[in-house]
Amino acid sequence: MGGTFDPIHLGHLVAAEEARLRFGLDRVVFMPNGEPPHKRDYQVTSAEHRYAMVALAVAGNPDFEASRLEIERPGPSYTVDTMRFFREQLGPRGRLYFITGADAMLEVLTWHQPEEIARLCEFIAVARPGYDSARLAAALRPEIWRRVRVLDIPGVAVSSSELRARAAAGESLRYLVPPAVAQYIASHHLYAAAEGARAAG
Repeated sequence: MGGTFDPIHLGHLVAAEEARLRFGLDRVVFMPNGEPPHKRDYQVTSAEHRYAMVALAVAGNPDFEASRLEIERPGPSYTVDTMRFFREQLGPRGRLYFITGADAMLEVLTWHQPEEIARLCEFIAVARPGYDSARLAAALRPEIWRRVRVLDIPGVAVSSSELRARAAAGESLRYLVPPAVAQYIASHHLYAAAEGARAAG
């Protein structure tokens, strides 16, 4: 499960657990990206802080794991390189999935070597109930769409950008992120008022 995780929240954890159960996954590896290759309109929090929050969030689940792979790899964090790594680890018979949001899947053709990613793994596109998967099918090439599994999850109406804005405004993150993550954000003054302008990104 790749992403910026800035910060990780309960929606990420619900999606990962639903994917694990629905597809019989042995484990879910949370992969904070080190240097996001896509241009962003806000300053991404340091990789070490984002990794620390992910590690805290998954610590209580033995089926979840936080990985430093993309953080420690120099240069942009390309999904194709990560999938190559795991394909080598699993061998040709292992089932490998990349879990991401359905909206993020709409942009997959802009990713580095999308056809190669689809060859190496299958996609789990996480969507809220009622999501129009026909929109996703229309946006993707057939060779990629046939490698996509759409996963409806319970609606957890929370996003990282909203949480950054709440934290910048001094509002509570309770019940939106794991308690240990809320404590980490507070103790390290992440997303503080000085960052409020960027928080809506």
